[in-house]
Amino acid sequence: MEKERLNKYLAACGICSRREADRLIEEGRVLVNGEGAENGMQVSDADEILVNGKLLHGKNEKVVLAYYKPLGVVCTEKDRFADKKITDVVKYPVRVTYAGRLDKDSEGLLLLTNDGDLINSMMRGSAGHEKEYIVKVNKEITEEFLRDMALGVYLPELGIRTKPCKTEKIGKFTFKIVLTQGVNRQIRRMAKELGYAVNAIKRVRVVNVSLANLKPGQYRQILGEELHVLYNSCRRKDGRIGEQ
Repeated sequence: MEKERLNKYLAACGICSRREADRLIEEGRVLVNGEGAENGMQVSDADEILVNGKLLHGKNEKVVLAYYKPLGVVCTEKDRFADKKITDVVKYPVRVTYAGRLDKDSEGLLLLTNDGDLINSMMRGSAGHEKEYIVKVNKEITEEFLRDMALGVYLPELGIRTKPCKTEKIGKFTFKIVLTQGVNRQIRRMAKELGYAVNAIKRVRVVNVSLANLKPGQYRQILGEELHVLYNSCRRKDGRIGEQ
């Protein structure tokens, strides 16, 4: 059987990202044929691989879901302090995890998949994948506010200026924003620096995938042309997805 690097194999099984796989290996939580695994080793479906004592059953068929994350659900799998985790609310025959996060107090589109390479690609801030949000703020939106948001806002607590983005007013207190980076609580931080408070955020699109008619807690499998376009959008110049 064709062999590949262990971290890539674990990612392809949907266990975690390649970086997380490296950490699991270093912590001694991965066994291959009864022996402690080492970073860089080559494996295949013929090998017996245990992660945290659980046997892997080879690579799963790739699955990508569009999920409407409700308010209050936390993008985590192991936080014992979280009231509602992704793993608590999404029940799917194949183990999937999130490709890009969404804050607990935000709602909307979250991509879930068992494809570790796709997760890697979506989590890379340098990839520039578009994410579109509908945002409601506490006071009337001005053209100056929209312009300043679009040009990029300096965030002193992080010591960075956000990348230029697209904004559009769609109501007295509501606007649309399209981001291409993943700074933690970025929209809330940007609005705060400009004297606004965010009351609600809903993500309605990631790359070419839209929330469409999903309701909170619902999901749909991404298939056909929609899936093809998503994967093509995530490919690097060398034709691969994710990191080396």
